[in-house]
Amino acid sequence: MAVHAEGIVAIVIFYLLILAVGIWAAWKNKNSGVSEGQDRSETIMVGGRDIGLFVGGFTMTATWVGGGYINGTAEYVYLPDYGLAWAQAPFGYALSLVVGGLFFAKPMRSRGYVTMLDPFQQIYGKRMGGLLFIPALMGEIFWSAAILSALGATLSVIVDIDINMSVVISALIAIFYTLVGGLYSVAYTDVVQLFCIFLGLWVSVPFALSNPAVSSISVTAKEAVYQTPWLGKIDSADTWMWIDNFCLLMLGGIPWQVYFQRVLSASSATYAQVLSFIAAAGCLVMAVPSVLIGAIGASTDWNQTTYGAIPPKEKDQSDMILPIVLQHLCPPWISFFGLGAVSAAVMSSADSSILSASSMFARNIYKLAFRQSATDREIVWVMRITIFVFGALATAMALLTGTVYGLWYLSSDLVYVIIFPQLLSVLFIKGTNTYGSVAGYIFGLLLRIGGGEPYLKLPPFIYYPGWVQQEKIHHLTGDVEYFIQQRFPFKTVSMLASFLGNVAFSYLLKYLFESGTLSHKYDFMDAVVSKHSKEIMDKTTLVSNDNIILSEMAPVKTHLSTSLAGAFTNTEALSDDEESSPESLNNDQE
Repeated sequence: MAVHAEGIVAIVIFYLLILAVGIWAAWKNKNSGVSEGQDRSETIMVGGRDIGLFVGGFTMTATWVGGGYINGTAEYVYLPDYGLAWAQAPFGYALSLVVGGLFFAKPMRSRGYVTMLDPFQQIYGKRMGGLLFIPALMGEIFWSAAILSALGATLSVIVDIDINMSVVISALIAIFYTLVGGLYSVAYTDVVQLFCIFLGLWVSVPFALSNPAVSSISVTAKEAVYQTPWLGKIDSADTWMWIDNFCLLMLGGIPWQVYFQRVLSASSATYAQVLSFIAAAGCLVMAVPSVLIGAIGASTDWNQTTYGAIPPKEKDQSDMILPIVLQHLCPPWISFFGLGAVSAAVMSSADSSILSASSMFARNIYKLAFRQSATDREIVWVMRITIFVFGALATAMALLTGTVYGLWYLSSDLVYVIIFPQLLSVLFIKGTNTYGSVAGYIFGLLLRIGGGEPYLKLPPFIYYPGWVQQEKIHHLTGDVEYFIQQRFPFKTVSMLASFLGNVAFSYLLKYLFESGTLSHKYDFMDAVVSKHSKEIMDKTTLVSNDNIILSEMAPVKTHLSTSLAGAFTNTEALSDDEESSPESLNNDQE
């Protein structure tokens, strides 16, 4: 198959459009936030906290709607053993945004945080913040790598250009405009991205449906024509596994910096909630063409198409059903238009994850943990360097690692079982401390890793009730692979164990130290009895710091960090929701 000139032209046009919008957004907002006294580094991370309803709605929807989302939804609808019943991402992520909007968006935005890790460092200390940074970083990097990898595969199906070159060029463009414009470029390109996906896929669907090789999808939904019905079914033996995966999407979709990046950039706490609800509806709407394309793939007699007699599922190409349908069931110019939309979507998904990872590193690791005296200019340069480094890392993994999807599945599980219960504790449970946080972290990690990960060929060392040995046949080679399938909802149980471990150990250690059962000298984390800890950022008195400025003192209660109070407070935000600020939640520890 030769290089298709029309396909190259379509992709170049889409890429140039995204790049132009990214640069325009950076230029348009180059002074935003700075004139109000906001640091340049904070403007890169959360904009000028002035993202409005229109752009905000699009960029919040783009939290999850991207290349991986539309390809994955089509794949699961197409797969014979799964079908629509197992395509959980649209409903799972939509509910995730609803739950995030109802319970998490307001407390995070109203307290003026800059990243998702801020409340952890404020309550549990900088070392614990660094520990929680690890699964958060892994999630963002592996997500970027997975969608870049998907892009390479997609382009290779339709255009037959070098995968490595296409991935590198896509990543470079995304890194470039993110370097230039930060969150503003990410947000404005998200608007173009979603228009591209919506138009590109909806234009393709009627042509694919009307192809003579495609049977009526209303018939194949319930009857086996070329394969099992695409509506799918959930066997009773798999019910708990289905619930476990759904909870992973619904609750595990909340504690991501890509989500809170949008929440914290909203112009008010109420706006942050509204944007979450708009995005939930957006997630469902954007999934419709993917579901239809998956159904079309399941309803096609591939022997009548240019693809050949052997269907994609028997060539182990189910994950590429969307680009295959675009290429073989649509006219060339339509397929190239759809491909351009998908590739633009993937590129624009990678940028927000890379920005999220660099924001957390520059603020929570470099500045708050190591160089609290760092200037704003220094932080900006650290962000720029890490945007490039993390972008290069994700690109290298996409090109060199065959298990990038397995790594992302495992890291997203760790976000669910470790970060979600910690976020729940730090925002809503009074009196949790660093000891509980460490215990919860360890419980969640051991219970999740113990269940194994088939994608990484990681065998389990904990065999949960109901486990079965399954076999997977590789159709191209004929190899048979055996793996352990855990039907017990061990991911959700790990998350609950992590949460209960945090709460139980926090209160136990608090009681032991405060009752005198354990000597105060053993409080090596300064988490319970120390009143003047530089580690726990809400324990010390603000006024003891000679460098504190009046604007930082005004809205804050007396018990705050000597070194980092100003880093966490925002005068406008604290007046919004002062009585529920993290300091007051932990006053009973004082």
